[in-house]
Amino acid sequence: MRAWVLLSAVLWYFTGVGWQRNSERTEKGFIYGKPGDSVKVYVKLHHNSPVFVCMDLKRAEKETVDPTYLWVGPNEKPLTRNNRTNITKTGKLMVKDFLETLSGLYTCTLSYKTIKAESQEEKVVKQRYDFMIFVNPFAPGWKGKCNESVDCEDTTNHNILQARNRIEEFFRSQAYIFSHDFNKTLPAMHFVDHSFQIVRIDSCRPGFGKNEGLHSNCATCCVVCGPGTFSPDVNVTCQTCVSIQIYGANSCP
Repeated sequence: MRAWVLLSAVLWYFTGVGWQRNSERTEKGFIYGKPGDSVKVYVKLHHNSPVFVCMDLKRAEKETVDPTYLWVGPNEKPLTRNNRTNITKTGKLMVKDFLETLSGLYTCTLSYKTIKAESQEEKVVKQRYDFMIFVNPFAPGWKGKCNESVDCEDTTNHNILQARNRIEEFFRSQAYIFSHDFNKTLPAMHFVDHSFQIVRIDSCRPGFGKNEGLHSNCATCCVVCGPGTFSPDVNVTCQTCVSIQIYGANSCP
């Protein structure tokens, strides 16, 4: 999270959270798997995840005979459709109201048949797809959700800018009043235009941090601390704690 504070210097403007588009994301917002590789996805806290497809783009363009899908969650147990996870008959997964503790590796195994034209021999083929899903409080799409979120970064920064302008206007008006209405009987007040500054303080909420090495495609994002790490305050990095086995820890037991 990037917060702003009022100081007397130069004004810095917030330009947005950096984000690199996933090459397997389609125009419909579906995220496809990559054979032999893990797809990293960053989901906005307390929002629904994108739709994950148990298939890669090349396979989706071909005919798939008798496909079956098996989704396994971070706890290494098969996922079933419930009030938290929505799994369709065509192997699409969406996780609702995403929380820190839901982060981790989601795996889907696609099984389908191939038939040899000459002998009509059937063969069952299996392909595994891995999705590493992390929580980010301000993931893509957060600007459009400002009115629905009490911790929206853009709204907060906008309010700080308004406060700066109003404080500046107050001192400017006071200087004018003292100069004109009191006929200079009181000590003069002078205001230097643009003498107020907003400086950005880079920080993350407890349980979150930044890691350019681990999250190179979301280097400016505050991402949930993974197992073995924690963040107790508003630092920008997660600290090491080997006894932690969960995501989003804010203390080391």
